[in-house]
Amino acid sequence: MKEKNICKIIYSSATEELHTSLFIFESDAQVQEDEKVLEKDRIYLISHGSGRFRIDRTEYEVCSGDLLFGFAGERVCAHGKELEYFYIDFSGSRANELYRRFGVAPAFRRFGGHEKQIPFWRENISCATEDTLDIVSESVLMYAFSKLSVVRESVPDVARLMAEYAEENFSDAELSLQFLAEEWGYNPKYLSESFKKRMGMGFSRYLKNLRVKHAVFLMEHGVVSIKNVAFLCGFRDPLYFSKVFRADMGISPKEYLQR
Repeated sequence: MKEKNICKIIYSSATEELHTSLFIFESDAQVQEDEKVLEKDRIYLISHGSGRFRIDRTEYEVCSGDLLFGFAGERVCAHGKELEYFYIDFSGSRANELYRRFGVAPAFRRFGGHEKQIPFWRENISCATEDTLDIVSESVLMYAFSKLSVVRESVPDVARLMAEYAEENFSDAELSLQFLAEEWGYNPKYLSESFKKRMGMGFSRYLKNLRVKHAVFLMEHGVVSIKNVAFLCGFRDPLYFSKVFRADMGISPKEYLQR
C-alpha cells in the first residue's frame, strides 16, 4: 500500500540562536583530571568506561551511554577507569529554550540510557571537516536534545520528583530516603537505585549538598550562629552539621564565617 504524505509544521522563532564551538573526543586520563573552568555550556556523551565527573563541589558517577551537561563558569574535571567521552561546547539564546523544554538544569544534568547515540557521535566527529564542523556539531547537539524526550517519556521520572521535593523541603530534619518511601508507598531500594541512576549520586549525598549550599547562603547573608544555621538547613545536630560542612567545603563553618 502506498504511504500517504506526512506533514509536520515546525514553529520556531527566527531570532533563536545556537552556536557550537568545539567537538572533541577525549581519552587522555591526564587531560580529563586537569580541572578547568567551562567558558561555554557543554554536553558530554560517555562512550566507554566509567568514572566520576566533579562539577564544582559535586561528584556525578557516569558510565557508557550517559549524557551529562556542564554550564559556563563551572569547574569540571573527571577521573575513571578507561574513561572516554565526546563533548560539544555551545552557547546562544536557543540553548535556554532547549533547557526549559527538556528539563535540563544544574539539578538535572545527567541522563542515562543513550548508548545508541555513541556510533552516531563517533561517525560524525570522524567525517567532519573544517568546512562542515559547525553544521555537524550542531546537528549532533540537536539530535542529543531530541533524544532526551524519548527517555523521559518512556520511564517514570521518580528521581526528578524526589529531587524537586528535596529542594522544597530540605530544611525538614525528617526528610530522608526512608521518609519518602513511606510517604509515597515505594520500596526504598527502588527509590535509591532510581535516584542514583538518574542523578549520578545517592539521595543522601544530594540532600546534604542542598543543605550545605543553603548554609553557605545563610552565612553570607548575616546568620552567624552555627547552631541556627544547622537547624535552618535541616540538621538536628550542629556538630554533625560542622562535620558535613567541612567535608564538603574543606573548612569548618566557624572558619568560613571568619574569612
